[in-house]
Amino acid sequence: MRKMPIAFAAALLSIPFVALAQSPAGRWKTIDDETGRVKSIVEISQAANGTLSGKVVEVLHSDRGPNPTCDKCTGERRNQPITGMTILWDLKPDGNEWSGGTILDPANGKTYRSKAKLIDANRLGVSGCIAFICREQVWQRE
Repeated sequence: MRKMPIAFAAALLSIPFVALAQSPAGRWKTIDDETGRVKSIVEISQAANGTLSGKVVEVLHSDRGPNPTCDKCTGERRNQPITGMTILWDLKPDGNEWSGGTILDPANGKTYRSKAKLIDANRLGVSGCIAFICREQVWQRE
């Protein structure tokens, strides 16, 4: 009888920690690809069905002043403040990643197919894609 608990404990310890369902929910610093500066803080939330969405909660650095608007956006986002704007939505769980979502680049007002994956507990790879060409940014947990 004592072998069961020891074998069970050994089996649990052999499971990779990444397999334990980590969530990207939380606050993330977006990093400018060219300057390496933190541009904004995006808060990612995870719905009960596992889908992710992300909202800009703070703009830290912008070439358009302290309270930029999405002047190149179309539709309901046109000329709306970027702070408070949802820029990432409908990312669905896909194994250890999330895919099938959409991301908005407020700088140019364009939307792209999106996917995301946790690199580790403090780094999130977020990609925007056109056809088969994707560009990834690595966000850092705040």
